[in-house]
Amino acid sequence: MIDLKKKHVLIYGDAFVDYIAEDQSNSTFVTFLGGATVNVAAGISRLGATSAFITVTGDDETSAFVRDELAKEGVDLSFAKLENDKRVSGVYVHLTEENDRLFHTYVDETPDIQVEPSDLPEQAFLEASVLHLCSGSMFQPTAFETTREAVRLAKKAGILLSMDANIRPLRWESEAVCRETIMSFAVKADILKLTDEELFFLTETKTLEAGISKLASYQIPVVLITAGEIGTYAVIEGALTHVGVKPVEPVDTTGAGDAFVAGILRQIQLKGQPETRDEWIDYISFGNKLGALCATKPGALSAMPRLEDIEE
Repeated sequence: MIDLKKKHVLIYGDAFVDYIAEDQSNSTFVTFLGGATVNVAAGISRLGATSAFITVTGDDETSAFVRDELAKEGVDLSFAKLENDKRVSGVYVHLTEENDRLFHTYVDETPDIQVEPSDLPEQAFLEASVLHLCSGSMFQPTAFETTREAVRLAKKAGILLSMDANIRPLRWESEAVCRETIMSFAVKADILKLTDEELFFLTETKTLEAGISKLASYQIPVVLITAGEIGTYAVIEGALTHVGVKPVEPVDTTGAGDAFVAGILRQIQLKGQPETRDEWIDYISFGNKLGALCATKPGALSAMPRLEDIEE
């Protein structure tokens, strides 16, 4: 059971800046605060729950921008690290003809400056209901060790572990290393979020049925497979359920998956861990609505819905 007196959803990951194409010509870009874990942290806060973010930033203008924007979003940065020489990473996001996102080029001047395992404060985990992370920094050796330590502390504190595969192939030395590393953490997750394409990649299959069948051997309690306008396929204690979503006219799907995750974790933080299939379906429906709303606006963090958007 989740202790509803816990202070926050705890999130570990990279702060990021997204350079998002203004249109499908991919010739001009607008700068946004971004990154999957940033989006989730801010998304949770926008929905009336509390999030705390463990990351590292520097003393330059971009880092200051990141910290200021996160503070404006209400994200707790008291467990974050300041390392003067750190430069926040960025990614150029192109738009396809179908308005889908394409992570085109990554920029990272200081990849070796990371949150160290020893930087993780145990108190942050003791005050958390959930630890959420993704694979976005696992390719870096120090970040890999820090992620492993974060998982250890989460298990020690008896809190849920949520993981979004969030696969970015360009950042890995090979598909095999990417697949092996992600699955080494996924097997420890209580909640694993994937896209259908990520399911196929990780399981080396071509159909939903085959992918779910292969993933079953890992015995992950809850697997959430988002499939865009189709909604979400949920595997809960081994049983498959489909949760649909009301269709929308997409403008930009960047961040839609992060909005979905923020919705799920917000519900857990404020209402507790679902105990029945119906409760899970209710949480997933809420996440689906958030993902759909996010897709109707350009940008990622800028498109993260607020609670009033759902109510409207």
